[in-house]
Amino acid sequence: MRTVTSLPYEVHETEHTLIPLSDGTRLAARIWRPDADEAGPVPAILELVPYRKRDHTAPRDAVHHPYLAGRGYAGVRVDLRGSGDSDGVLTDEYTDQELCDAEEVLAWLAAQPWCSGRTGMMGISWGGFNALQVAARRPESLGAIAAVAFSDDRYADDVHYMGGCLLGDNLSWASTMFSFNSLPPDPELVGDRWRDLWHGRLEGSGLWVDTWLRHQRRDAYWRRGSVCEDYSAVACPVLAVSGWADGYSNAVFRVLEHLDVPRQGLIGPWSHKYPHLGSPGPAVGFLQELVRWWDRWLKDDTTNGVDDQPMLRTFMQDTVPPSTSYGDRPGRWVGEPSWPSPHVDRVRYALEPRRIAARDETAATAEMPVSSPLSVGQFAGKWCSYSAPPDLPYDQREEDGGSLVFDSDVLDEPYEILGAPELDLVVASDRPVAMVAARISDVAPDGAATRVTYGLLNLTHRDSHAEPQPLEPGRRYRVRLTLNGVAQRFPAGHRIRLSLSTSYWPLAWTPPEPVRLTVVTGSSGLTLPLRRTGDPDEVTVRPFDPPEGTPPPATTRTRDGDQRWELTRNLVDDRSQLHVVNDSGGYRLDDIGLVVDERVEERYSFRADDTDSVRGEVTARVSLSRDDWRVRTETRTVMTSDGSHFHLHAQLDAYENDERVVSRNWNTSVPRDGV
Repeated sequence: MRTVTSLPYEVHETEHTLIPLSDGTRLAARIWRPDADEAGPVPAILELVPYRKRDHTAPRDAVHHPYLAGRGYAGVRVDLRGSGDSDGVLTDEYTDQELCDAEEVLAWLAAQPWCSGRTGMMGISWGGFNALQVAARRPESLGAIAAVAFSDDRYADDVHYMGGCLLGDNLSWASTMFSFNSLPPDPELVGDRWRDLWHGRLEGSGLWVDTWLRHQRRDAYWRRGSVCEDYSAVACPVLAVSGWADGYSNAVFRVLEHLDVPRQGLIGPWSHKYPHLGSPGPAVGFLQELVRWWDRWLKDDTTNGVDDQPMLRTFMQDTVPPSTSYGDRPGRWVGEPSWPSPHVDRVRYALEPRRIAARDETAATAEMPVSSPLSVGQFAGKWCSYSAPPDLPYDQREEDGGSLVFDSDVLDEPYEILGAPELDLVVASDRPVAMVAARISDVAPDGAATRVTYGLLNLTHRDSHAEPQPLEPGRRYRVRLTLNGVAQRFPAGHRIRLSLSTSYWPLAWTPPEPVRLTVVTGSSGLTLPLRRTGDPDEVTVRPFDPPEGTPPPATTRTRDGDQRWELTRNLVDDRSQLHVVNDSGGYRLDDIGLVVDERVEERYSFRADDTDSVRGEVTARVSLSRDDWRVRTETRTVMTSDGSHFHLHAQLDAYENDERVVSRNWNTSVPRDGV
């Protein structure tokens, strides 16, 4: 990324200010503004997240908010209630209180003498979620949003559940927030109140994973904040952005299809990153795209080309050998005038024994059983890649040995898919609770298999996520499974592979007991969204500017980090473990003299085919220090299960100057609800 030091406007930074809310709570904000004498009143762009503006997101914030300010906007970064340097206690994601707070912050911004009265919201992940949710509440000043790596459906397409299956990232994400919520505000900013605010968080934030486990079906808890419940509520323009290696690309397709406002989609090859920081690359000049977007909708510039862009710009990925990390992905940018695209045909291919039949070919009928070992899924990578190598899926031949596999014939010409493949299966289970994991891979002539996309379905949710029903063992059911959307080119000489398994641990929690599924070929089929090339009305994508941003703050490394994924198996007792180390190391933010040090470890284990033995454990240690002030929190969350319950044990220990000041323990069990 190119560092920009010269911008049209001189930028002034307010490092810390407090925004008052109607209930007396004050939210901490950092604001970058262009010189008032030069720019006059300008629109304000709000990013509202719980990730600590003064330390954790400070390097990222410094890259894009001053950049926007230098282009004629007020970049505003606010800590959520109960996080960072704000008052209060944070008790869950996307609460009504959070969204009401956002509306008050927008009103406060619009009323400032340096603001033109027009506002936007932007953010990645949490900030993308609440930008879309706030847009659905139609605050008066909000003129447009830019949501990156977000979802419109909190149950079906978030970190918690997928196809009615409980995701392993539900545990790791809950543990991440367990750690974040345990940290204090900075005494340099809040003064002597810091300790009281800290202890209020330690005592009041709670164990979020317990809450999430108590809502295993789509109920009112998940419908709250799910914009898909009423797309018509959104009335402002929406820029929807994600990456193919991210966990949140599907929502881009849905909002393009269902919103009735000016909207555009951008999907690159990236993981859970802003596109100007995008990895795998190529990264693009996303901040320039944002400036044009805001100029169009907050300054009414109709001449900057935004209106002429295709509704969807996406990166068509070329074939690559399997790897757990990539630098740049090969491919090209393609544009679609609308979504669904007129250039995409949905073509169904029947399944026959071990084979994907050719188009319009009648397939043989047979019963194909599969009962996967619990080891299938250990090479799946993360549900959502955070560009923390090696968190992408490995060679799928390691997984296919425990799966039911269907291969296409060798392709005699390239195939391109764009969108979500769909699987319709006729299946029978020998147990009342079962899941199916479906993977599509690009198989090279040498046999190497690169996973392209995948999907999960809890078969008790075959008809409804709100009212799951157990399976009748031995009875045949027709079920539909939608895989994650993707843009992928399969070259001639390769094969397309569909792999089905009855477990996908630890990406998804296992069913309560081993399952044997029978798939009936002939009646089952795979539908691919084939993209035609060379159509006379094919849309050309304007080349992206190179990525650029303003300089991040100076930091000094105080301890080296570590990234590891280690698989071990003891053949004496048949125990296996995936050990993930995400150690950021330590660094000092030189301008404020604060040292941040963080290490997270995840362990997922099982024994043989014993579903009662699966176990997930996440530990985190985070410390903050400056001169003679030192605080540290250590959290540990362990989740196990048996045939009837999930079991949680969690610990939280907080230290001030190496003296433990708070120690809390949780032990709870939650009944399984068809999961």
